[in-house]
Amino acid sequence: MSVLIAPSILAADFSRLADEIERVEQAGADWIHCDIMDGHFVDNISFGPAIVDLVHKHTSLPLDVHLMIEHADHYVPRFVEAGATSITVHVEPEAKHDVGKTLDQIRGAGCRVGLTLNPETSFELVEPFLDKIDMLLVMTVHPGFGGQPFRNDQMEKVRRAAQWKKSGAQKIDIEVDGGIDPETARVSIDNGANVLVAGTSIFHAPNYTEAIRALRGDSVGD
Repeated sequence: MSVLIAPSILAADFSRLADEIERVEQAGADWIHCDIMDGHFVDNISFGPAIVDLVHKHTSLPLDVHLMIEHADHYVPRFVEAGATSITVHVEPEAKHDVGKTLDQIRGAGCRVGLTLNPETSFELVEPFLDKIDMLLVMTVHPGFGGQPFRNDQMEKVRRAAQWKKSGAQKIDIEVDGGIDPETARVSIDNGANVLVAGTSIFHAPNYTEAIRALRGDSVGD
């Protein structure tokens, strides 16, 4: 299974964001992950379409945009215009949108379609939508703040998604986000994840290339 690494720019040094993006691209990143927070759905505020547009101008990598916001349907067009390659929205009722219609909206705009659920949310809530998406994002921390410890109990959801994937239904990527380092990356991969979002374990590392290779499970001497 090919493992994709998506560095989360939320952990980057924003005073030199263009350089940070160039460094992770040269280090072997597959995607750039953009965490969008509105201060309502999660108790934090990050950035909006203008920053996504800036990132888009500085990389050829796909932009993996995670909307941790209310009324995602209202904002999807702005992130499409900013250059998002994939857009992931939340399934929880607190996100205040019609999930099925929003997924169709993202697909209709030409983006890859992602759906995510918080650690407290049951897997059953995403099951009706699995055949409508390209990627399921399993949050391995409660969204909103970086640096939280990895929640191993969320691997049950990863395994259930992997089992659904093996059933012969639509092939989806299984992404994990939160507390991802070389050890928890291996746990996630072993349970069926193939896309790893990592922030501090890459952007706070002295060598981005080594950090990304370690997440994949590669030894530096290979």
